Amino acid sequence: QVQLVESGGGLVQPGGSLRLSCAASGSIFSSNAMGWYRQAPGKQRELVAFITSGGSTNYAGSVKGRFTISRANAKNTVYLQMNSLKPEDTAVYYCNRVGATMMYDYWGQGTQVTVSS
Repeated sequence: QVQLVESGGGLVQPGGSLRLSCAASGSIFSSNAMGWYRQAPGKQRELVAFITSGGSTNYAGSVKGRFTISRANAKNTVYLQMNSLKPEDTAVYYCNRVGATMMYDYWGQGTQVTVSS
């Protein structure tokens, strides 16, 4: 059964930190590069960070130096540590394999991150 369960979002002040977690089913997680995506109101979903099965990482320019992605292969879990949060980071955050499409892939419910004073 396909499963993606994101958690850890919330309301945080600018400059604050959050750690997101995503529990994935083995069918999605194993051998796939996994990514964190986000979608702000009125905007398209974007990939902000990904990590390969071997542990190599890549970040969008807007989050580089502030976000850190990691994965625990034994737990089928991927994490996103978000520091120095900005109001423009406000979005619903989702995890999925890299290359997942809106039309043909399963997506979890996401977790809301709101950065506001």
